[in-house]
Amino acid sequence: MMSRKLYNRPAVVAALSLLCCALWGSAFPCVKLGYEWLDIEGAGSQILFAGYRFFLSGVFTFLIGCIVERRVLTMKRSSAWHIFRQGLLQTTIQYVCFYIGLAHTTGTKGSIINASQGFFALIVAHIMLKNEKMDVPKTAGCILGLAGVVVVNLAPGAWGSGFTLEGEGMVLICTVVYAVSMVLLKLISDEESPMTITAYQTLIGGALLIVTGFLMGGHVSGFTGKNVLLLIYMALLSTAAFSIWTVLMKYNPVGKVAVYTFTIPIFGTALSGLILGETVLEWKNLAALVLVSAGIIIVNRQGAEEKHAGQK
Repeated sequence: MMSRKLYNRPAVVAALSLLCCALWGSAFPCVKLGYEWLDIEGAGSQILFAGYRFFLSGVFTFLIGCIVERRVLTMKRSSAWHIFRQGLLQTTIQYVCFYIGLAHTTGTKGSIINASQGFFALIVAHIMLKNEKMDVPKTAGCILGLAGVVVVNLAPGAWGSGFTLEGEGMVLICTVVYAVSMVLLKLISDEESPMTITAYQTLIGGALLIVTGFLMGGHVSGFTGKNVLLLIYMALLSTAAFSIWTVLMKYNPVGKVAVYTFTIPIFGTALSGLILGETVLEWKNLAALVLVSAGIIIVNRQGAEEKHAGQK
């Protein structure tokens, strides 16, 4: 009872939600920092690096899940294929695209383009789920958000030099894959506990990334104290953010928590400037942040209104 009251407090919801978004936003500059510190070059090595991170994250999630649920996390035989498919999409394919893409674009652009995943999720849900159809506010939010993706890629020569398939294109493909995986996750969410699904899909997806990286000739070496700490941080940020977010979603309406996701690209952009020294105070970056943030707020406000109406 005390937990429910604590996690219902607006100040607690705001603080923990912003912490989650800051963690997710910090992933963008951390990936690029890892590339620099470990001299990672080539798709195989980038994918192998991703595999190390997410397999370790799966281990952390499994251990935390066992503690939280006070049992050894096991999955039903009937759930095995669905969780394997989830790991293949949500972790392996998504992050193959993400890590390759982020190696060929800036952390700023990567974070803003990646923010469009929420809009693609709405579009995929409209196609795949009967009870989640697009309406005027959702459509307006999608248009604003995707406009932000276009604006951040504007450069002298427009799309010719501002957009490449191996850079921004791969990050964009990553967001579409994520959208599909989120809808599929919703369809299997009743089969197992959220911690069980997340732990096993991350372990499976991370292992597939490692195998793929090795098959592509990937090589990651030269680990030092600071490199190991960076890898552990990157693994823990996914585990911690998911765990905190799950608790907040359990005790609060979806819209009350989800509205804070508009800060992810803002944190990503700010931290890319702080950590990587990227130039973030450009009109196109600021305009894109405004558009993406406005789109996410509109979509989440609509969701909150629908939730409130359903409780009356």
